[in-house]
Amino acid sequence: MGILRVALVGFEARDDVDDNIARAASLAREAAAGSDLVVLPEYVQYRGTDDGFRASARPIPGATTAPFADIAREHGCWVLAGSHAEASGDPARPFNTAVLFDRSGALLARYRKLHLFDVSVDDGPADRESARVTPGDRAVVADVAGTGIGLSICYDLRFPELYRALALAGAEVLAVPSVFTERTGRDHWEVLLRARAIENGAWVMAAGACGRGGPGAIPAWGHSMVVDPWGRVVAALGMTEGIVRAELDMAAVAAARRQIPVLANRRPEALPPVREVELAPEVG
Repeated sequence: MGILRVALVGFEARDDVDDNIARAASLAREAAAGSDLVVLPEYVQYRGTDDGFRASARPIPGATTAPFADIAREHGCWVLAGSHAEASGDPARPFNTAVLFDRSGALLARYRKLHLFDVSVDDGPADRESARVTPGDRAVVADVAGTGIGLSICYDLRFPELYRALALAGAEVLAVPSVFTERTGRDHWEVLLRARAIENGAWVMAAGACGRGGPGAIPAWGHSMVVDPWGRVVAALGMTEGIVRAELDMAAVAAARRQIPVLANRRPEALPPVREVELAPEVG
């Protein structure tokens, strides 16, 4: 695909699962008009207490993802339905799973978040995502009409080795659905997104949750944005709900990688091995 028309949804999930899904689906349906790919943020189904998060977990595909599959089918577009709590073998620790549907509404790929947000920031958030989430065990690149989409979620953004592995596996676009915290977002969000774009010569599309969320949630930074392979922000939202659109020209990827061929100039023989990346449609 030469041009990929994308629409990113900024969204504030709260502590009512049914209401969250209905509101997110409404925004996604609006975003789907005229788009090839719609992207929603992390934790679309719920933001609140840890117990509430655990209770919100569902199988995937399932009740929280079905409306987004319907939108993909109805509008003939791909939908990266953000991330959802996916039921795992441990009721206390579901997966945090990004879900991508193809134009027919079929599940094209799922990615379970690898890096869990276990942090304590001075004058900021303290969290142990690992206490409520089971980590995934593999990276994923999905094929969207010949364009490689590398999947990631929020805190993954701080681990550049993941994005390098995605780029080496064929990703030309890096997707980062997130609930980046307000405290860290104002200093780190844009810097990290632009760095991941520059160092891989790839488009970056980051749909960010916004607002305070429900009781028990950490306030989110929002600021959904699209960054081109040269590291320039080409489209962005603020801290409120909304939709931001951009056209991703895959020729820009080739141009950036030709001018600064970081992938070709690597010295892998001097480095530890990088684990292979799973290529969709192996979604089990």
